[in-house]
Amino acid sequence: MKKIFAVAALAAGVILSGQALAHGAKPKHGGIVQAAGDLSFELVAKDGGATIYVDDHGKNKPTAGAAGTLTVLKGTQKTQLPLASGGDNTLVVKGEAKLEKGSKAVAAVTFADKKTVSVRFSVK
Repeated sequence: MKKIFAVAALAAGVILSGQALAHGAKPKHGGIVQAAGDLSFELVAKDGGATIYVDDHGKNKPTAGAAGTLTVLKGTQKTQLPLASGGDNTLVVKGEAKLEKGSKAVAAVTFADKKTVSVRFSVK
């Protein structure tokens, strides 16, 4: 009886943890969402440019004074582009971000409070 209860508790824990992880992963702007630390980052590619939206537990995280770099990897090609605050909770890529299917991107961001976060995205 104890084994059945233990297996049921373990199964419930696995099922519920998957739902908790998937809960915050819904894109608000049609992009790719990843979490790093306590923050959620959504990378949105549009018209050759890219914007990263930053949320802190569902609330917009101000990006005033934030800066960083977006590194795009496609096969053996590596492109580094500067990130700058775009107002409210956005970081805007300065330059043309070639975020094509199969590429990967790494954003390294330093916020105004000097907290540094690195987040990885896979473009599908």
